[in-house]
Amino acid sequence: MQKYMGVFIILLLAGLNAAAAKKPRKIDFVKEIQPIFEYNCVGCHREGFAKESGGGYQMDIKALAFKGRREGTAIEPGDHEGSTVWEFMTLPEDDELLMPPKTKSQRVTKEEIELVALWIDQGATWPEGLQLKPKKRIVKGADEERIVEAVHAKIMATHKQTTEAGMKPYKKRIVDTLVDYEMVPIKGGTFVMGSPAGEAGRSDDEGPQRKVKVSPFWMGKYELTWNEYHKFMYYQKKKAEEDSEDWWLEEVATPTKPYVNMDFGMGTGTHPAICMTHHAANKYCQWLSAKTGHFYRLPTEAEWEYAARAGTTAAYSWGDEGDEGTLNAKTWNQNNVFDPITFEARYREVGKLKPNPWGLYDIHGNVAEWTLDGYAPYKTSKEVLVNPWVKGTKPYPHVSRGGSFHVQMPLSKLRSAARIFSTPDWKQQDPQLPKSIWYLTDATFQGMRLVRPLEIPSKEEMKAYWNNGVEYDTPID
Repeated sequence: MQKYMGVFIILLLAGLNAAAAKKPRKIDFVKEIQPIFEYNCVGCHREGFAKESGGGYQMDIKALAFKGRREGTAIEPGDHEGSTVWEFMTLPEDDELLMPPKTKSQRVTKEEIELVALWIDQGATWPEGLQLKPKKRIVKGADEERIVEAVHAKIMATHKQTTEAGMKPYKKRIVDTLVDYEMVPIKGGTFVMGSPAGEAGRSDDEGPQRKVKVSPFWMGKYELTWNEYHKFMYYQKKKAEEDSEDWWLEEVATPTKPYVNMDFGMGTGTHPAICMTHHAANKYCQWLSAKTGHFYRLPTEAEWEYAARAGTTAAYSWGDEGDEGTLNAKTWNQNNVFDPITFEARYREVGKLKPNPWGLYDIHGNVAEWTLDGYAPYKTSKEVLVNPWVKGTKPYPHVSRGGSFHVQMPLSKLRSAARIFSTPDWKQQDPQLPKSIWYLTDATFQGMRLVRPLEIPSKEEMKAYWNNGVEYDTPID
């Protein structure tokens, strides 16, 4: 009875956290709205240019930006639907009043339109005396090539050749921070991926088993922590000479500011970072690569299982024992993270339990971990698969591994072969329209772990690893 009461309280707390997620934060004009207007609007709608190309309307000065236009009030504080600035951003592409017009290479994004709407609804605060100036935006696509090229050049310039036998554990500090992270060498090898038909708790998607060969890599000793991820979430880009290599390094995409506290009160610091989308996890890897000069990415599903098994063939890296007592001693799971006195259910700080045989902490439980792969059924193979990777072609599903503390995740998902996959429900209570490409409001169990392959990939491969290309939500077939 006490156990079920604990589950009920966990679900209740989850509901309260979800309710808190619905309340949007205050939009910062200077950090969030000013760049949107300067990138998309002020080039035409400013002093000296407005009459010729902007229909006489100026957006560089507050008093003029709030004035009426031909079709109504440009910015009506408290009413985004009554504001033509917002309305003109949402018009069909063939409408002559669309702003910016479809002939412009720089286009306002759906997320930016939503931010403008929220800013207007919150009163359209604009600091007195602030005049906007036109700026050129980095355009997605061709410019990503330049960003990857700059990161690749830095990695190659700082790379020190080593062999598999020479791989050592290392600790490295993120540049310009006091935050360290640690990596553990994983020697290459061949293993049987998936679970046998008789394994307790097995799901059908864990087979058929097949032989897989993986190349050597380093893997994060711990799950990525908030200490590390916050440096990315709140990163302030440095100034550099435009179009220089340093300038392009600074153009790696970083998250928009979160609408709510994304740890949901469970703790930051050395607790595992959670709620990042697959896109955000990839971009963290790219950002860290640009900062450190080492190439990082998410592990493939094969690499993750190979490292989790650590040379074993049982259900867990310690054996087949999956009883509650063993799991409570070796993992953070739904049965041992609930405190009946404080009524708290939460993940735990990384590294507090014993590691697996290859020195990886919390590989089973605590939080689930993103892999690079899109979700797909396994296929029978008579050949040994070498470094397999299934690149996702849709926003959902992508594969996550390791299970977690979360009450809604079965304990069987803590096994080495167990798979889970993302769904639109992981953003169900996101208050934004469209849904954020950076945050998961309903996946408080989802985290990540780094991988650094021994062999440095090409620029083209790096781009593919860091850009899943399906970050925006679309209907699933």
